[in-house]
Amino acid sequence: MTQHLLILGGTTEASALAHAVASNDLKATFSYAGRVANPKAQPIPTREGGFGGPQGLAAYIRNHNISHVIDATHPFAAQMSWNAFEACRATDTPLAALTRPAWTPVENDTWQLVPDIAHAVAILQGEAKRVMLALGRLHMNDFAVQPQHHYVLRLVDAPEETPALPNHTVVVARGPFDVDEDIALFKEHAVEVVVCKNAGGTGAAAKIQAARALGLPVIMIERPKLPARAELATPKAVLEWLTAHPATERGV
Repeated sequence: MTQHLLILGGTTEASALAHAVASNDLKATFSYAGRVANPKAQPIPTREGGFGGPQGLAAYIRNHNISHVIDATHPFAAQMSWNAFEACRATDTPLAALTRPAWTPVENDTWQLVPDIAHAVAILQGEAKRVMLALGRLHMNDFAVQPQHHYVLRLVDAPEETPALPNHTVVVARGPFDVDEDIALFKEHAVEVVVCKNAGGTGAAAKIQAARALGLPVIMIERPKLPARAELATPKAVLEWLTAHPATERGV
């Protein structure tokens, strides 16, 4: 079977893998979930949009002769990760994850760990504050039940509809971000608390370092449960994994 790698992407690490794959003349397709208006250009063929659950992804794998799947999605894209796991199991396709190491608190960090968005919302009960929501657009309206705060929203694209938050400021920017810039951003908007997901890695770490430098508390949402699969930390490790797991004909 000819090698044809499917990269489930959208992250900085996924883009780095796409460049590594292109540099090694490997056949690959890069898949975007379709949640960004202007996705970053890649050096390999791309597709956008969902697959239609694990069954749809399994059909795509078969129809496009995919030999390997690399899950390089965001650590909080749990549904996509589970879909990939089920689809690869159904099609007997090798699966690996290009993962970001999770952040861990260090000296001078003031973190409050919560298991999910609902708990982060609940913790914000109380007096009005200026809150940096570094969560993207999918969950921002969940915080409307705590309308007393002024929310600073950093989004990749300007929202198509006005957020349901009575008091908010939208900052449109695409990462990775610089620590000094984030410190300046937090000061400009008088941020008092930061809410974020434990995305891990280096590309999104500036806000954590900025909060540390300014002595700001962080409400840290812990990672969801993900399926067991090979977990690799770098594009180089992915290339080595591909060599160790050559493409084989499937009985489908």
